[in-house]
Amino acid sequence: MKVLLIEDDRQTAEHISFHLRSNGYEVEESYTGPDGEARARKGGHEALIVDRMLPGKDGLSVVRSLRQEGLQTPILFLTTMVSIADRVQGLEGGADDYLTKPFAATELIARLNAITRRSTMRPSTLMVGSLEMDLVRHTLKRDGRLIELQHQEFHLMEYLMLNAGRVVTRAMLLENVWNLTFMPRTNLVETHISRLRSKIGCKSRNELIRTIRGSGYILNE
Repeated sequence: MKVLLIEDDRQTAEHISFHLRSNGYEVEESYTGPDGEARARKGGHEALIVDRMLPGKDGLSVVRSLRQEGLQTPILFLTTMVSIADRVQGLEGGADDYLTKPFAATELIARLNAITRRSTMRPSTLMVGSLEMDLVRHTLKRDGRLIELQHQEFHLMEYLMLNAGRVVTRAMLLENVWNLTFMPRTNLVETHISRLRSKIGCKSRNELIRTIRGSGYILNE
């Protein structure tokens, strides 16, 4: 399994690469934002590990650009930026997980295994009523009409479709879509649900994505 590591601190990069290779990963290293972005664009990687603070172009901007271009490779952020706002911003920017420095090599490997496992275990297509999601092409259609979604909106819709007909709570969405095991004092979930309803053409809160007062949401089949 090949991993692209974008980390400007060469000593840190060497340390990470050693542990990755010891666990069977093939590692390609990059030390600047622009170079890492160019290497990621070429493809051939099962995962990206990206430092938030990079010379030339910061890691968040790199990930946002790659996601906007349609890259679906799992991405793990590494950073010393530890605030809740920083973590949410990183996940919203397109990362699949977020690990703060300093970290244990065992946790890095475990998180990397988790995000790559999730990407390989998914079915290729999801169908719920008039909705059709292609997980390979990263597209969503309703009645044949293509709907443009941002990276995190897509993953939110994917989770709702995987759990169609079942109530999903706010805590479940935060953990499974944003990898947040705490309850941030933001309307993160509510904002994204509202955007999804608007984009897929819901005329009310009871059409397709229903709000279950005091419980969460349910995607009607």
